[in-house]
Amino acid sequence: MKLLLSSNSTLPGEDYLGFPIPYIQNFLGDKPVKALFIPFAAVTFSFDEYEAKVNEAFQRVGHSVVGIHHFDNPQKAIEEAEAIVVGGGNTWQLVRMLHDQNLMMAIRRNVQSGTPYIGWSAGSNVACPTLRTTNDMPIIDPTSFNTTGLVPFQINPHYLDANPDGHAGETREQRINEFTEINPLTYVVGLREGTLLKLENEKLDLIGNRSARIFMQGLEPYELNPGDDFDFLLK
Repeated sequence: MKLLLSSNSTLPGEDYLGFPIPYIQNFLGDKPVKALFIPFAAVTFSFDEYEAKVNEAFQRVGHSVVGIHHFDNPQKAIEEAEAIVVGGGNTWQLVRMLHDQNLMMAIRRNVQSGTPYIGWSAGSNVACPTLRTTNDMPIIDPTSFNTTGLVPFQINPHYLDANPDGHAGETREQRINEFTEINPLTYVVGLREGTLLKLENEKLDLIGNRSARIFMQGLEPYELNPGDDFDFLLK
C-alpha cells in the first residue's frame, strides 16, 4: 500500500495545501495523475467549491483531481481511480456518506491493491480502523464508527499539547488516554500540524519538523521524531 496521511491541510500564512503539496507531488510522481477526490467532509461549503480549491493546489505541482460526486457509479470510480484523495472537514459527515454509498470497503480493497491514498485531517482519520480519535463534533449519526482500517492504529490529527488559556476542560492527552483505557490494544498517534505519516514499501515514516506523540494503554505517552522507527505501529 501507499498512504500519505497529513495532520492538516494548511499552516498559517500559507496557500491552501501549502506545506503538504511538495510531499504530495513526490508521492504521486512525475507523471501527471488525475486523482479521485472525495469531498464529503465539507459541510458549510459545496463539494464543487472544495473540488476547485484542491484542484488548484494539485495543479501547481502537475497533478489534478476530479470529485467523486460527479460520478453516477462512485464504486466504479474508486475501482478505476489512479489515486484516491480524501479531504478534511467533519469526520462524522464524511464517514456517514462513505457508509451510505457503500464506499468504505471499496476504498480499502483498491488501496490494498496498490491505489495511492492521500488524506488530511478527516481524510487521515478514515484510514484508521475507526473514527473514534477525531476531534470533530458528532453532527450526524455515522451509522458505524468503523472506517477503512488501512492502518491498524488510530490517528489524532491537529494534536495539541496544551489547552487554550482560560479553558478548564480536559487536555487532548487526557482525552486520548480515555480512549486507550477503553481500547487497550490500540496505539494512537498524536499527529501535530505540519507533519505527515507516509506508508510505502511496508515502511512507515514521519515527515516534517515536529515529533509525534505515541499513546498506548499501560505506557506513559512518549515522543518519536522523524527518522525514528514507526513500523511497530503496523503490527
